[in-house]
Amino acid sequence: MATETAWQTDAMALADRISTLLAVVRSAEAEIGALLVEIESRGVMGLFGYRSVARLLEHLADIPKSAAETMVKRAQALHPGHHLDSPPPVAPATAAAAAEGRLSNPMIDTIVGALTQVPLEHREEAEQHLLALASSAGYRQVAALGARIVAHLDPDGPEPDPTEPATPSRELSLRRKRTGVWELHGRFDDETGTRASALLDALAERRTNPSEGADLRSPQERYGDAFSDAVDLALNSPDLPMQAGERAHVMVAVSLKDLKSGVGHATLGDTGTITAAEARIHACDSMIIPAVLGENSEPLNLGRLRRLISAGLRRALFLRDRGCAFPGCHRPPRHCQGHHIRHWADGGPTNLNNLVLMCAHHHRLLHRSGWEVRIAADGLPEFLPLAFLDKHRKPRCNNLHQPLPFAA
Repeated sequence: MATETAWQTDAMALADRISTLLAVVRSAEAEIGALLVEIESRGVMGLFGYRSVARLLEHLADIPKSAAETMVKRAQALHPGHHLDSPPPVAPATAAAAAEGRLSNPMIDTIVGALTQVPLEHREEAEQHLLALASSAGYRQVAALGARIVAHLDPDGPEPDPTEPATPSRELSLRRKRTGVWELHGRFDDETGTRASALLDALAERRTNPSEGADLRSPQERYGDAFSDAVDLALNSPDLPMQAGERAHVMVAVSLKDLKSGVGHATLGDTGTITAAEARIHACDSMIIPAVLGENSEPLNLGRLRRLISAGLRRALFLRDRGCAFPGCHRPPRHCQGHHIRHWADGGPTNLNNLVLMCAHHHRLLHRSGWEVRIAADGLPEFLPLAFLDKHRKPRCNNLHQPLPFAA
């Protein structure tokens, strides 16, 4: 594809060309790494008169010494040397995948970093599982799987450091403005502020799923979304105090016509409003109780708390999906909602084969985008990506929540 004609090319062709070129670049870097190890094995001093392979690469590639040392270290972890005292490579199977141009440098470093913490007797099997996930996920997701493997093989972990909480001193005000925007102000003691910061930091991490593109939210937007997720967590807690004999909830009133079409508005609580599309999302499974109204505003169906998913069915859903089922998402079940694959407003049944567990973000993404979900032959959810991400729309699954194959 000539650069001067790139402006005439459609999005799919542009993405395909970039993918092709990336594979060529990655394959070339992998071959350079193998050559560097070969030079080191023969003796760089005798061949070129340099004291180290990194110094040679620094001059050959015109790159900083630190970058050259990183490339050499990566190559040594992938390729075996010829000397009897040369250490065995940490990730030989990863070297083969890298040679085919299938792995980025961050992915290689992630796999190597995880394998260095895995005992030798489990390293080969662990590498195969990491590479299998690397074929359809980003390096951050592979890092999460590597951390799970390491934690499984060393379940005790470091010794905890208990601390005493400080004396609480807390103030909070929450006020709704006429525009429908709520303002939050408060002051907390150090211990409460630290816990709140840790919770929001965990929930406000940038989304790193390559299937969704870059996370362009500002820090303030990410922490706003994190606060909303924290409220959902609290509302989903079985220990939430009762109010007037019921657990805390919000009612939303929407017409059946608007609920089916997703076009229009719904009344939220006493005075607030949300779109009908938002009401459709909440109607799947939420602490918001849907009141469906007919043409004359008569109640057709007044929902109960968790009106569609019983406690027993919810436990079965937790056991099957073990967290958000969207590929690469690590959110645990307590962060998730039940999504109807075929929406209940369209006659979808409330059973395990029509439900999937999803976090709030991916639940909204599924309602608003071209992603599709279905139950595969093995009984687990699988997702069909957008065509510009994969023109063949090969199904993707989330294996981060599934049991590890390693023996205890």
